[in-house]
Amino acid sequence: MTATGHAAPAPAPGCVLCATPGTFGPRNPAEPRSGLCPACIAAGKPTRDGLEQAVVIVAGQTLAGAEALDLATAPPEELSYHLGAVKRSLRSVLQLLAPVEREGR
Repeated sequence: MTATGHAAPAPAPGCVLCATPGTFGPRNPAEPRSGLCPACIAAGKPTRDGLEQAVVIVAGQTLAGAEALDLATAPPEELSYHLGAVKRSLRSVLQLLAPVEREGR
């Protein structure tokens, strides 16, 4: 149950990276490749920790670009671009921080 009174979505079984249907085990933070399907493991896709670091780096770069923008002289197109980029970065960071519903609750 969320703070707004709506039911929180239950995690669907599947790969934690590509959402391939199937049972690949629970996500264990101590084990980097836990919860991944064999295809993601074979492809050497980054772990959740690696994805989190990448999201934070991109969000920081986006924010730095927006902060460097001179609001007095920037054309509307540039303002729109930077506002959209900051919004996407913020959404990505918030998705990382969103609580994950655990099974068996």
